[in-house]
Formats: sequence, C-alpha cells, structure tokens
Amino acid sequence: MLQSSTLKVYGMTCVLCSFTIESTLEKIEGIKKVNAYYTTEKVKFEYDDSKVDLNQIKKKIELLGFSPNDNETLEIQINHGEFQRKKLKNQVIISAILSFPLFLAMVLAGVGFCHDNIDPFSTTKLGAFIEILRYKALVLHNWKLQLICATPVQFIIGFRFYKSSFFAIKAKRATMDLLVALGTTVAYFYSLYISLFETNAYVFGMKNIYFEASATIITLVLLGKYLELIAKGRTSKAIETLIQNKPKMAKVLIEGVENDIPIDDVAIGDIIIVRPGEKIPVDGVIIEGFSTIDESMITGESIPVEKREHDFVVGASINKLGTFKFRATKVGNETVFANIIKLVEEAQESKAPVEKIADKVSTYFIPMVLIISILTFIIWFVFIYDGQFFLLDKAIINAVAVLVVSCPCALGLATPTAIMVGMGKGAQRGILIKDGEKLEKASKTNVVVFDKTGTLTTGMPEVIDFILLNKEKGIKDKDSFIKLASIVEKKSEHPLGVSIYKFGKEKLGSQVEDPDFFEAVPGKGVRTFVHGKLVLAGTKKFLVENSIDLGSFEEGEFSKEGINSSVLIAVDNLLIGAILLRDKIKKNSKGVVSELQKMGIEVYMLTGDNLKTANYVANELGIKNVLAEVLPENKALEIANLRKAGRVVVMVGDGINDAPALANADIGFAIGSGTDAAIETSDIVILQEDLFALTLAIKLAKKTMRKIKQNLFWAFIYNLIGIPIAATGHLNPVVGAATMALSSISVLLNSLSLKRFKA
Repeated sequence: MLQSSTLKVYGMTCVLCSFTIESTLEKIEGIKKVNAYYTTEKVKFEYDDSKVDLNQIKKKIELLGFSPNDNETLEIQINHGEFQRKKLKNQVIISAILSFPLFLAMVLAGVGFCHDNIDPFSTTKLGAFIEILRYKALVLHNWKLQLICATPVQFIIGFRFYKSSFFAIKAKRATMDLLVALGTTVAYFYSLYISLFETNAYVFGMKNIYFEASATIITLVLLGKYLELIAKGRTSKAIETLIQNKPKMAKVLIEGVENDIPIDDVAIGDIIIVRPGEKIPVDGVIIEGFSTIDESMITGESIPVEKREHDFVVGASINKLGTFKFRATKVGNETVFANIIKLVEEAQESKAPVEKIADKVSTYFIPMVLIISILTFIIWFVFIYDGQFFLLDKAIINAVAVLVVSCPCALGLATPTAIMVGMGKGAQRGILIKDGEKLEKASKTNVVVFDKTGTLTTGMPEVIDFILLNKEKGIKDKDSFIKLASIVEKKSEHPLGVSIYKFGKEKLGSQVEDPDFFEAVPGKGVRTFVHGKLVLAGTKKFLVENSIDLGSFEEGEFSKEGINSSVLIAVDNLLIGAILLRDKIKKNSKGVVSELQKMGIEVYMLTGDNLKTANYVANELGIKNVLAEVLPENKALEIANLRKAGRVVVMVGDGINDAPALANADIGFAIGSGTDAAIETSDIVILQEDLFALTLAIKLAKKTMRKIKQNLFWAFIYNLIGIPIAATGHLNPVVGAATMALSSISVLLNSLSLKRFKA
C-alpha cells in the first residue's frame, strides 16, 4: 500500500545535500516522488510499504551521514534549530581566535613587515615601533606556531567537512563541503611538507607556507554558514510567529467548575470560557455572551470583529472586551489555525518551476569545478611554470582558489528562500498560497474571473422596494404592507426572508410580533397565519400552486435594473404585493476591479444570474466582460475556453459552490471563508473579506518572482566571474572563501528584503 511520509533531517550543510538524499532514495525499490528541502531540512516521499518500510528508509538516510526524525513537533524543531545556531556560533568564535594570528601574519608579510632583518637600535620612536611589529610578525610566521593553531581548525572544527564529504563520496555525489575539504587539505598538507622538509623559502628566509589559507578558509566558510542559518531562520519566521501565538491552555467547564487544562486535552463538545485579553484556544460556536475579537493572526485584518451567540470563533484569535462561553467544534490538528500552519509549512517547502533551472545546474556544478581546478593546476605547473618545483605552491594555490571561490549554494538558495519569505509574508497578511508553482503562475496573471454572488456582492440580498397590488381589496399603505411582510418572515431562515424581516424591523423601529402559525416550504416560500388570515409569501410558482389568482400580473412590469429576486405576498387567496430585492455590491469591489485594470489585467464576471442583473452589477463596477446565465457545471468550461487562448486565468470564488471553476483555472482564489472546503478547493486562500487582498496577493507573487530572478542572476554572475579570476591566478583563496560566503548571504538578504513588502 502506498504511504506518504515526511522526515525532519538534520545535518544538511548545503543545497547539494538535498540532491544527495533525493538521488539515493530514488534508487530504492518501492519509493516514489522524493523531495528533499535544504531550507526546511525535510524530506517528503511516497513509498510502498509492501516493498520497503520506514525504518529501512531512515537507515539509508543515516548511512548518508544525516539524522532523520519523524516524531518531532514544530516547537522541538525550532528549538533544535536554535541549538544548532548556538553550536555553530561557538565553533566560528573558536576558529576565528585560532585563525586570526595566521591571518595577521599573512597581512603583515604582504606589506613587508615580516622579515628577519631587524634593527634593535633604531633611534626614533616610530622606528622602534616598526621594528617591534616586524619582530611580532616574524614570531607569528613561525611554522610551529602556525601548525599548532591550524591543526585544530583543520581537523576538529573542520571535521564536519570531512564527514560530509565522506558520506557524499560514498553516495557517489559531490557537495560543496567536498570542495572545502579538498582545498583546505591540500593547502594544509602542502604547508606541512614545506615546514618539515625545509624547502622553498621566501627571500627573507621564511618558509612559503599556507596554514593561514586553510584555517581562514574554514573560518570564513563556517561564518558564512552561521550567517546563512540566521537568515534561513528568518525566512521561516512566519511559521515560528504562528507557533508562538498558539494558545497553550484552555479554561474548560467540567461539571460546572472551571478548570485550566492543556490545549491538547480539549475535546469536541467541551464548554470553554474566554475572558478579555485571553486567546481563544480552539475553534467553536458561542453559546453565551458576546465580545469583539481580534482575528488579525488568522485573517491579517486589524479591525476587531463583533461576535455574538451562534457566531463562529477561531482558535488563536484574541478576545478583546467581553466574556463569553463557547462550545468546541474543532480541536487539535483540525482547527483553522492548525490548518494554516500546515498549509504555510507545506507551501514553503514547495518548488516553483523556475527552481528546476538552479537544481539542474547545481547537480553538474561540483564535478565541473573539480575538473576546472585540476586543469588550473596542470596548466599553471606544467605549461606556465615548466614543472619547476619551487613554483609548485603557486599552481596549488590557484587550484585551491578555484575550489573555494565556487558556490553552488547561492544557486540552490536563490528560489526556495524567496518563496519561503514571500509565502510567509502572505500568511502574515491573511493570504495562504499553497505551493511555489501557483505563486509563479500568479505572477503571470493576465485575466481575473470573478464569481458574482458572495465575491463581488455580499451574497446577502437587500430590499430595494415594496410594490402594492390590488389596493382596492388589499392593503392600501406601504407601512402596513411592510409590517405584515416582517411578521410573515420573522421565523424564516432563508436569506430573502431574513433580509425582509431585518428591513421591516429597522423601518418600523419597533418589535415585530410572531405569526400565529409558520411553515417553510423549501425552495418555494412560507405559509403563515397572521391575525387569523392565511398569508403566503414566495415565488410566483408557489402562489400558483396554492390557487392564488395572479390575474394579469407579470413580474417584468415592475422589475427594476439589477433586481435578481422578488417575493410575492398573498392574503386569503388575493395577491396584495411584491417585495423586490437585490444582492448588495461589496464596498471595495469597484476599487479592486479598477486596480486590476490598472495592472493590465483583464477582468471578467461569471454568474448564473440573468443577463439584466449581471449587466447592472458589471456596469456599476466597470467590468466590460460578462458571462451570465452560466450553469454551475458549465462554469469550468468557460474558464477552459479562456485558458485555450493562452491566458493565465485566475478564478475568484467562495471555494465551495465554484469548485469546478476554481479547479479548472490556472490559479483558484477563495475569498473570505477560511473553511475546510475553501482550503481544499482553491490554490490561494484569502482569509478576509477585503477584496484588495487579491491585488495584494498578485503583487506579492510578482515581487517574489522578481526577487527569485535577481537571486539567480547574481548567483550565476558570481560564479561566471569568480571562477575565471581564480583560475587565472588573480584571486587569493582566503578572499575567494570570503566572497563565496558573501554570495550566499547576499542571496538570503535579497530574499529577506521581501519582508518590507507593503503594497
């Protein structure tokens, strides 16, 4: 049976480690769809448990030199990451302390201070100071002191490079650590050979050794990795922020007594009390009390929302004012908050199509660098220096410079870091992007198709007018008609009935009495008795079925532009009037349509409503392209027709009724629901009602893709320039190591600049 699994894997030191894991696991029979992520240190795969079990897979990963774990919570993973950062920081400090004297000796020798022709009888203070510096430099350049300092850096602090290289070679893969291990080892043992055999001296009588190169390279590479870890941690800050805001305890009523229990022990059906300033622990429905709640952690919307009895509350949101009780409906991993964490985490681990370019290049990068390094040594030593042994060190150092200046890490980090930051930024603003592929597609959007009801409009009809009919036999004034309609619809749960009741209550400014009898007829209307009279309210068909004489009545005679619903009312078999309703346009809809058009995006409206109603809404919003009277099953077909023209189509709907269309679009947006159905159906979920979040999401996608392209450009350019400079003997290995570290850091910092995104 096919199973899915995710392992947290510690020990990845560069992006090529993820390729090593992927290529190794792909060779195991029974394993499919392997994806390893250096940025999150995770491996996801599918496997047939009849052919291979999870323990075998773990052991295979361990044989590669990594540590897999499948039972760690996100909190534990974050703590482990902090521990690793501190450990690496200490290694960098120790390595820097040991390397500094060697580096200083190299600098002083380079400016002519390091020689043994010292004048101890200099008559000036400046002269005496210079002579002291020369003496100190001479001491620092003593090969025994340098050997003592360089050895622990090379073989204790630098052991991680040997370990990683050993397992990589065993897996028949080359990694960045292999380049560092080769380069520093060659420099170290060449220096040791020169020191022991008293050969190849400077003109000043000092040995031409390179202990400072091997030690300083390791220090700089570790410093780069430490800074990379810090930056990488910041790219996943969105996840950490979400987790830190997760409530830990809940006040649960048990047999009428309030008890503080861990959130993990809360069960569905528990009654929970929330007081002002407290976080709501899980999802549920208010059963007593009311309050205003800050849902910004979930929706990104800063304005608190009023909540009353029967309203849904979301875990991790903050209660601002009142005290209330609610019944838990979703707990643990089923809450909206838990789903958001899961969705953001999975999205940040996804790969955009553009990433495949960097992945492919990185795979062949190390072998190419090794070949170039060997050729560099051969060309310099054999052809340029004619095999003269006293110039051997020059050829070696040029070859070492090629090894340490090369940086596939910058290529590997270019895409995933930008995606992580971009998606994290989106999550903070209530925009959940499911994967990198959808992010890339969203950046290319040129057509946006809106569902009308519930997206451009509120989905809640508003009363436009009351029409009185048969005044001579029925009700003669509108106030009496409004009062009757309100009584009839008071107990109705249908959106039209609710709107009529609310309108009447507000219009009359008084309490509305209950009908003597109430019966709802699904899909048709209601049957009631008011003051002993039979009152029917509903569709024309409903009244005809109940033998109501409509006479010469035609709905078209009084229909107004944009009206999409009408409710007819009859008293004792006499039609007395009609109520006209219209779906209200959301306040930001017009502004969003205008903004999209300014961005060069074509806007369509897709609806099942009649053409007259659809055109009214479209004209109000400035939409020129209207697809009306489209059945739900045909909406997906309309989307497919737009895509056939080569357009990148975004469909915006509620994530439930528009599922086929959302699935058929290049990118499906669900607006303002945050429900399970929306998360499952759409590619991008907007957890707030403000439609401007749609334009924000598209702009964020475009900005993220720009950052990715910038990262890839600089990563490629760095290597294209750095390797030739090193191969031609114009780059010191120490400088090469520093620039190698800076290349990865620059890519990370460029990605992190997305955190300033505000559009």
